[in-house]
Amino acid sequence: MIKGLYAVTPDEADTDVLLSKVEAALQGGINVLQYRNKNASHKLRTQQARAILPLCRQYKVPLIINDSVKLCLTLDADGVHIGADDGNLVEIRTRLGADKILGASCYNRFDLALSAQQAGANYVAFGACFASSTKPNAPVASLDLFKLAQAQLNVPAVAIGGITLTNASLAIEAGASSIAVINAIFNANFNARDVKLTTQQFTQLFKTNL
Repeated sequence: MIKGLYAVTPDEADTDVLLSKVEAALQGGINVLQYRNKNASHKLRTQQARAILPLCRQYKVPLIINDSVKLCLTLDADGVHIGADDGNLVEIRTRLGADKILGASCYNRFDLALSAQQAGANYVAFGACFASSTKPNAPVASLDLFKLAQAQLNVPAVAIGGITLTNASLAIEAGASSIAVINAIFNANFNARDVKLTTQQFTQLFKTNL
């Protein structure tokens, strides 16, 4: 079950810095971690994901690999997250097998969410819910999509895009099962202590909105 705080790693080239921040986020109580580094070479992505996996195992948090089914299977990570242009979900589900987590980006389109569920996705993600510095040109996703998801989907819906401590409650109250956060947790100016504290503040929001 994908729920609660879903952390997505930043484009960090320094693996030691990344590991320090990831462990701080795990200590702070994240429920899911997605490894994502759009700027890294295949070699660096493999090295970083391989280093992160034991930490996730230690804290019993699933590790999702962004885009790369091959890397997920090579490392025996817990699952993969796929964008609309990153492959056929039915074929990817077949490659992954039944035990791996499959997540799908659905942007601002509920029809994609319905198709993803039918193809075997374990969760769908809608965004950008708010203005996002990571993807400034991303389509805006209405928070009403989460009410639709609650009514018509059997899989969790994740909110992503521009989520901060200030606006996260809006997505949770709208019905998002999980919120995916990158910059608000892994701020370039944050040290490990800052990451842990911010993560704890995010996780508290779910307790407040129960």
